[in-house]
Amino acid sequence: MKIGILGGTFNPIHFGHLILGEQVLGQLGLDKVIFVPAFVPPHKSGRGIIPARHRLKMIELAVNRNPHFAVSDIEIKRQGKSYTVDTLRQIKTLYPQAKLFFICGSDLVNEIPRWKNVGEIYKLAKFILAKRPGFGKRLSGKNFLKIDVAQVDISSSLIRDLVRKNMSIRYLTPDKVIKYIKKHRLYG
Repeated sequence: MKIGILGGTFNPIHFGHLILGEQVLGQLGLDKVIFVPAFVPPHKSGRGIIPARHRLKMIELAVNRNPHFAVSDIEIKRQGKSYTVDTLRQIKTLYPQAKLFFICGSDLVNEIPRWKNVGEIYKLAKFILAKRPGFGKRLSGKNFLKIDVAQVDISSSLIRDLVRKNMSIRYLTPDKVIKYIKKHRLYG
């Protein structure tokens, strides 16, 4: 079994995340992609990040119609700072025979060598780096598999900013996510 792990804050999830998951799934012949929202990302201050339960629910709404997508709340249940190595250890325990692929954008390539227990991360999973707009030339390294995916310049920060300005976020994130944001008055 080949499993992709797509971690992040997902504050909120958007079509860029979904396109990334789908294209990596297809290009690498993965059996599934697991979306793992961070409880508290170690590289972010926590300011402006809505509660994890809301981010988890929005991911569930966004992926529920794709049989190859799954959502894991392991980082939320663990609480505290969400380190990739801890998550990969836990997923490897759940799927001991699986080959794991950690999916991330090329904008993180310079940060990865500074991650907690990065050597163990390289042993637990193969890094899949998807080009992000403006970051394609920095990709390198023997521990990374570089793939080309449709580059959609959508960010969670753009969505949050548009919501604050009471502007449309249609076509940036699934309709179910938009309804959830409005119903719970998130990012306003």
